[in-house]
Amino acid sequence: AYDQKSISHYQDKTHNFKAGADYFLNKKNTLGFIITGNFNDNTSDAASNTLIIHENTGIVYEILYASNYIPGNRTNIDYNLNYRYADTSGTELNIDGDIVNFRRTGTSYQPNFYREPVTNILLDEKIYRNNTPTDINIYTFKIDYERSFYKGKLGLGGKYTDVKTKNIFDFYNVYEGNDFKDLQRSNKFNYDENVNALYINYNRPLNTKITAQAGIRLENTVSEGNLISNNPQPDDNVKRNYTDLFPSGALTYIMNAKNTFNLSYSRRIDRPSYQDLNPFENKLDELTYEKGNAFLRPQYTNSYQLSHTFLSRYTTVLGYSHIKDFFAQIIDTADKNRSFITQKNIAEQNIYSINISAPLTITKWWNAFLTFNGYHSAYIADFGDGKKIDLNVNAFSFFGQQTFTIKKGTTFELSGFFNSPTIWGGTFKTNSIGLVDVGVQQKLFKEQGNIKISFSDLFHTGKWKGTSDYGGAYTEASGRWESQQLKVNFTYRFGNTMVKAARQRKTASEEDNKRLNKSGGIGNQ
Repeated sequence: AYDQKSISHYQDKTHNFKAGADYFLNKKNTLGFIITGNFNDNTSDAASNTLIIHENTGIVYEILYASNYIPGNRTNIDYNLNYRYADTSGTELNIDGDIVNFRRTGTSYQPNFYREPVTNILLDEKIYRNNTPTDINIYTFKIDYERSFYKGKLGLGGKYTDVKTKNIFDFYNVYEGNDFKDLQRSNKFNYDENVNALYINYNRPLNTKITAQAGIRLENTVSEGNLISNNPQPDDNVKRNYTDLFPSGALTYIMNAKNTFNLSYSRRIDRPSYQDLNPFENKLDELTYEKGNAFLRPQYTNSYQLSHTFLSRYTTVLGYSHIKDFFAQIIDTADKNRSFITQKNIAEQNIYSINISAPLTITKWWNAFLTFNGYHSAYIADFGDGKKIDLNVNAFSFFGQQTFTIKKGTTFELSGFFNSPTIWGGTFKTNSIGLVDVGVQQKLFKEQGNIKISFSDLFHTGKWKGTSDYGGAYTEASGRWESQQLKVNFTYRFGNTMVKAARQRKTASEEDNKRLNKSGGIGNQ
């Protein structure tokens, strides 16, 4: 048995950019190009000490002192080309082609020192180093067509996505300052995925009070994950081929000038992030590691909502969602003396929720926006060997924003949120968290310019804390991000304001981009 305490620090610097242009061929046809990207440098630095306890006597006979230094960087660039046709009859055609290039480099240096607890004599040492570059390329083509049809709007479209990932894991044992590659632990993992989708959607008013919408999407997914190592196993190659239907529907009822009701249903799929599928074992220390799960399945959500809007301002939403194969972060035990963090599918999650939002005009100089969300969530899973999850929670969150007009062109803003204790990631019971932000804004140069000064987390309360008790491993974790920030933003509009503004549009690869960054990780809330 062992009792471990650890602390880690994470720092990163990210630079984002976006550039694009639209060329209007004529009144109906437009060509557009967008390039977006970000460059990230990050460093993770962790230290831990672990009391190694004799199982029969309960006496500490060794202490493991370990650290892990992981510098890395990421580059993500998305190239998008778009063609749009639109006429005055309501017919519109959009064609998008995207290429996404994602590159990540990472190394780690991980020394472990075993010492006698009383004399502090060094009993043993094990030092590791690894190199883990990742390349991901995404190719996407999407077409959307919409036109007026039988007193309504008919939409048709399709999407093709091809993903290729290459991951290298070079593991080294360090002796007397020299690196020796461990061929039994070093390996490669390639993951390829192809998704083809077709959809149809129709929206039309049934009468002056009721509008109906119905749609369905057909998707076929073919994927293959292949682990290449010097110690091959039967499950190193994981192939999947599955086809799904995703229906959606909604009814909107305008009762009168003050009240509107909406009833909706949808089924959707969420696929794992690419890194969560990578089965490499990344050591945090000699006794703890994290790894991906090549057998991780997509999660499916069936959502039902009933909403009411009063005076086109105040909204209440009742909802129920059933999630099958929910992604959960699990801290499990490989044997009595080692534990690991991984992603697994929980059989199901059920969520019952209520959301209330209200914009308020309190006085001529005081406006507010308030949102309350309450929910009951249940997680159920049975992985065998007594490893079960059966957790329920009643929780709520609140967000409020107050805007005060001090004088013409000058406003003061006070905002904040509070989240009650809840369950995160399927197994972590988290404490409550909340913070307050303040800011002041001034318009300048005949309202062509604007300066805003803001300070976030005024009382320095932005800290998370949680516990997990699963599979014989009890874990307490806490942390904070760089929540206290002083920001100064200045904007100025220049040029001819009569020139047509650039289009605000989505690219074909936006959903795929969300899967590039690892979804797991304690504290990534």
